[in-house]
Amino acid sequence: MPLTVDIDVTLAKRKMSVGELAERVDITPANLAVLKNGRAKAVRFTTLAALCEALDYQPGDLLRWETADSAGA
Repeated sequence: MPLTVDIDVTLAKRKMSVGELAERVDITPANLAVLKNGRAKAVRFTTLAALCEALDYQPGDLLRWETADSAGA
C-alpha cells in the first residue's frame, strides 16, 4: 500500500514502547502494531486524532505517501 504510517521512528526517538503509546491512545497494543507494521486497511479518524494528540504531531507527521518509484529508492 502506498500509504505508510511512521510510528517506528517516533517511538525510537522518544524511547517509548508500543504498549505505552497504546495506553495513551486507548487502543490495544495489537491494534497499534497492525498500524505500525503496515498491515492496517483503515484507520479511524478518532484513532488518528488520538495518536496526534499523544505525540503532539500533525497527521502529515505520521502518514507518508509512497509511490512505486519512491518505494524502491
